[in-house]
This record gives sequence, structure tokens and C-alpha cells, in this order.
Amino acid sequence: MIEKILLADSSTGQAEQMLRALMELPTIQSATVTVLHVVPPQVTTEAMQSAREAGAKQLAKAVEGLHLDPSKYKAVNTLLREGDPKDEVCRVAEEIDTDLIIMGSRGLGRLESILENSVSQYVFQLSSKPMLLVKDDVYVKRINRILVAVNASKAAQESLALALKLLQDYSGGKLILAHINPNLAQQQQLTTAEAERDPILAPAIAAAKQRGVAYQCVAMSGKAGESICKIAEATNADLLVLGSPDRRPSIARSLPDLDRLLGTSTSDYVRVKAPCPVLFIRQNE
Repeated sequence: MIEKILLADSSTGQAEQMLRALMELPTIQSATVTVLHVVPPQVTTEAMQSAREAGAKQLAKAVEGLHLDPSKYKAVNTLLREGDPKDEVCRVAEEIDTDLIIMGSRGLGRLESILENSVSQYVFQLSSKPMLLVKDDVYVKRINRILVAVNASKAAQESLALALKLLQDYSGGKLILAHINPNLAQQQQLTTAEAERDPILAPAIAAAKQRGVAYQCVAMSGKAGESICKIAEATNADLLVLGSPDRRPSIARSLPDLDRLLGTSTSDYVRVKAPCPVLFIRQNE
């Protein structure tokens, strides 16, 4: 359950728009929101003071832009920190034990994000918290269609559980269940009978029916990352929920994941290429 949300302030406003869309879901409206703005270190005391003042104004602007009715939602907390934004986002996420980090992203790929000191890529690499990334070039819409890529992994099952919670008691919402099946020649919309015979989709369908959530099933062959992005575009998904398991040994989890660093993991491909915001479930396996 998402009870605490950390919003890392973005100058583009994409993260703020995403939070507003998310807060329309009944199961999210009771969440406590912390809006964080980080002031980078400055050379002189005067410059630091000026940066603090500018940061405080930006933080107030971000909160005002959320337009959250205090009679309907819990109070929004604000936090102004000094330091390296990459480190501070990770640190605050642990301090408040957030259930979700929301951040804007430039959608830089592979080593480019490392070379350009991308904050979102760094947090994506090292934080164990679920993370909702919103690329600068993605149009944030009202959340009606949530896409989940289902398979037998624990991370995928947790993604499905979260998507069902988000859509529960939400009028007009639909769950899109995507199964990447190498035996198929192309994307296809499955009939109810076909989907219910699929050993991967059948349990997901049963869970959706139990929650009273409308659903549709799509199957596609090919590489997982590319196929998921194609399905997201074809179904006009408003949000993609994707498991992003960490398969590194415990001793190495404080270091960057080389698969993600080099852009070879499914989650990193989707982070860069997805046509909609992506909520990553971080499951240590």
C-alpha cells in the first residue's frame, strides 16, 4: 500500500503533474506527501544563501502547483535540503521510509545519463524504493489504463498487486495485462477463453475479477523491453507498472547495477523508451 510519497521537485513540473494524476485514485488519496527540493553546494556563503532563498521559493511554487485540496487529502510536507541532489533524494527516501519516489527524468540512455550526472538514473540505480519516473517528453494524462507486464517472477506479481490496488474502487479504470510470449508471431488481443487458458495470464485475470477491475489481455513476442513499450503505445496506456528486480548479491547492492548502467536490462530499456510514465517495483531477489 502506498501511504507515504516522496516527490522530488522538478523544474519542468512533470513530477508534480504526475502526483496530481495519481492522487485522483481513491487508494492514494490518504497518502502523506513530502515535497523535496535540494540546493546544490555553492562556492561562497553569499551564493549559498541566495540558492537557499531560490530553493525555498521553488519549493513553495511546487506545492502551490499541486492544487491539492487540504479537506480531501492529507497535509503536504515540505523539505529543503542542501547537498548533492542524487544523494539527498536517496537519503530522504530512507529517512521517511517512503513507499514511492516520484521524479522527473530526461530519459537519457545508457552511459549518457552517467556522463551527464543524471539524478533520476542515479536514484534508479541505488534506491530500493518503488520509483515512478516521468520523462520530460511524456504527456501526463488522467490515469485510466494501467499496463502490467505479467510473468512468474515475484517482482511481476507485486506489480500486479499494486496495479489492482490502484484501480480498486476507481470508476472507468482498466487493467491491461501484457504477456510476452516467444511463441507468437505478433501482438494480438486475446479472447477471454484464450487468456484464461494461458498459465501466466489466468491467475492475473482471476485476481482482477476478484477485485472487480475491468481488464484486457495482450500477448506479444520479441524482446521484453521493446515488446512492453510497443504494447504501451498500442493500448494508449496512461501508466506502466513494471517489476525491476535486483539480482545482485547483497554485498554489491550499494554499487551500480552494470546491466542497468549499460542499458541492457529490460527495466532500463523501458525507463528510456516507454511512451508513458513508469512505476518500477524494486524487488530484491
